[in-house]
Amino acid sequence: MRSDRIKKGVDAAPQRALLYALGLTDYELEKPLIGIVSSQNEIVPGHMNLDKVVASVKQGVSEAGGVPVVFPAIAVCDGIAMGHEGMRYSLVTRELIADSTEAMAMAHPFDGLVMVPNCDKNVPGLLMAAARLNIPAVFVSGGPMLAGIYGKERISYSTVSEAVSSFKTGRTDTDTLCAYEKKACPTCGSCSGMFTANSMNCLTEVLGMALSGNGTIPAVYSARLRLAKETGRKIMELVRNDVKPRDIMVREAFENALTIDMALGCSTNSMLHLPAIAHECEIEIDLDMANDISKKTPNLCHLAPAGNHFIEELEEAGGIPAVMNEISKKNLLHTELLTCTGKTIKENISGCEIKNTDIIRTAKHPYSSQGGIAVLKGNLAPEGCVVKRSAVDEKMMQHTGKARVFDGEEAALSAINTGKIHAGDVVIIRYEGPKGGPGMREMLNPTSAIMGSGLGDKVALITDGRFSGATRGAAIGHVSPEAADRGTIGLIQEGDMIEIDIPNCKINVLLSDEELALRKAGWKPKEKTLKGYLKRYAKSVSSGSRGAVLN
Repeated sequence: MRSDRIKKGVDAAPQRALLYALGLTDYELEKPLIGIVSSQNEIVPGHMNLDKVVASVKQGVSEAGGVPVVFPAIAVCDGIAMGHEGMRYSLVTRELIADSTEAMAMAHPFDGLVMVPNCDKNVPGLLMAAARLNIPAVFVSGGPMLAGIYGKERISYSTVSEAVSSFKTGRTDTDTLCAYEKKACPTCGSCSGMFTANSMNCLTEVLGMALSGNGTIPAVYSARLRLAKETGRKIMELVRNDVKPRDIMVREAFENALTIDMALGCSTNSMLHLPAIAHECEIEIDLDMANDISKKTPNLCHLAPAGNHFIEELEEAGGIPAVMNEISKKNLLHTELLTCTGKTIKENISGCEIKNTDIIRTAKHPYSSQGGIAVLKGNLAPEGCVVKRSAVDEKMMQHTGKARVFDGEEAALSAINTGKIHAGDVVIIRYEGPKGGPGMREMLNPTSAIMGSGLGDKVALITDGRFSGATRGAAIGHVSPEAADRGTIGLIQEGDMIEIDIPNCKINVLLSDEELALRKAGWKPKEKTLKGYLKRYAKSVSSGSRGAVLN
């Protein structure tokens, strides 16, 4: 066992003295030490219940013959961080989470790890750590929030975000806005739609690193605690059999994740996180893979924000196993892969049929024959950019419009809220990329303002930043290279014509190569005065097209 180096022999006497100081007994020191990475805190609604999940994991570990030892991981709530300087610190925490977990697991050589994340960067950060450490590991999340109810309307966090602009333009009254904000997030858990947290928790299941139900069992259901106990028992099995994350997260597992991503219509942030996790597995994923997979993968779900269904309904309709089983009928999945259950994917999903075809459509009658995410390329984004195709109004799938250019989110939001953006416009928000932001802020406020102003089927938004999973509309992000890295988006001027063709995966500014070269000659990107972690991050971070990993 890895932990023997601090438990066995004469040389480990000083370490044993400290373990005794923890209250551990000789009996316990004969057992495997299992680190439980708890992301619990009291500021993130998706993490406020993780103490109960962790307690259940500990019970499962103890029952199966291990010694559970809890240590923490940080977590930022993207919704609370949205729209101010705090959003610059969201994506960057992914690397902090991975690095700090590596440090703890190496300094205190655990025999296995149970990761207990829930929201946004926490899930991919811990998946990156699991891959990097490559010791037996398994995941159990805190679970999704239930949808809110206002009258006969089912609502979520994104409802409130869009209602702000709707209120400012007189389309929503004070009483309705107040009711939305009090009813939209009625329970603990990760926000109730197919936003980033739930996307990544579902894809953790697909990768084989979590048990069935990880992505969909609501946070407030007792089934979540039973899942946590089962996960605690499962890590002991993985330790005994020496099954490591890289035995599970092979290239074909990432192909499966991209496939189910397309079927579900996940957050565009998955196009940042899956390449970053794969990178830690020493597997390189490029964005072209996403389009190749999307072309042959039907989109089976329209969950919020793409539709009016929520994660709790996905759970009742059969969850991720039902989606995977349906997609496997088209021979689009690698089903012989090992998973953390000790069984293959084929064994895990066998007999898992769809229980409600209003929530999960069949492969014969999908929402569309292609997947929910598209990667666009052209002279505006030579390395690619990403759009959640399943959440785009049909009228905006192909659009040519005049560029309205803003160097940062705040200026764009002000223009939208004061009626300066008009039907047909293409809003360009730049210097919000991984390096230029820094931190690649989410542009939920501008996209929500467009939707709330009634312009969702008339205006597109393009940015080198990224989007919340709650974003809908013709919102195109991750433009690479970014403006700060001398990308074309930094050369666009007010009034330039932008051509967007989502079905054909193209995006261009209608300028000649000669004109672009002329503009680029002698041009220098804008620089910001930075300090602290953001300064170090900006110097090391790679392009969004490469997952914004640190070089």
